[in-house]
Amino acid sequence: MNMEDEHRNAILKILENNARLSDSEIAIQTGLNESEVKRIIKELEDRGIIRKYKAIINYEKAGIETVQALLDIKVVPERSKGYDSIAERISRFPEVKSVRLVSGEYDLSVLVEGKTMRDVAYFVAEKIAPLEHVRNTVTHFLLRTYKENGELFEEEEEGRRLPVTL
Repeated sequence: MNMEDEHRNAILKILENNARLSDSEIAIQTGLNESEVKRIIKELEDRGIIRKYKAIINYEKAGIETVQALLDIKVVPERSKGYDSIAERISRFPEVKSVRLVSGEYDLSVLVEGKTMRDVAYFVAEKIAPLEHVRNTVTHFLLRTYKENGELFEEEEEGRRLPVTL
């Protein structure tokens, strides 16, 4: 790996951890000058490597009602297109937050969001299950989030100690 690649990787790690840092703060951490940092970030954005800057929000703590579910979907891959065509079609629904091809019993893992459990159930039954290449779906409603993208959602209580076991 050359120095340019090392600098890119370092900047990506820094931004992944805290995308609110300024170019000058990133320059200090990497040992680059600010104009080099700006150039590298612009290149990463132009190439589609940096896709979006996003906040991790604890909606429960904010008092915002939302329901998420993980869908396990078994599909029949299309000839010459494999899973890509059905994954792309599912990805177009605004309720869908992520779509991943996975190994195991099911083919796609899909994160869906709605206002209520009924909304999510209706979406799965009326929009996903009837799709031509979908063979089977299993819905898992998310009940509580403890950690998201490396960020713990529950702060440890002051003075609370973990039990010692022998």
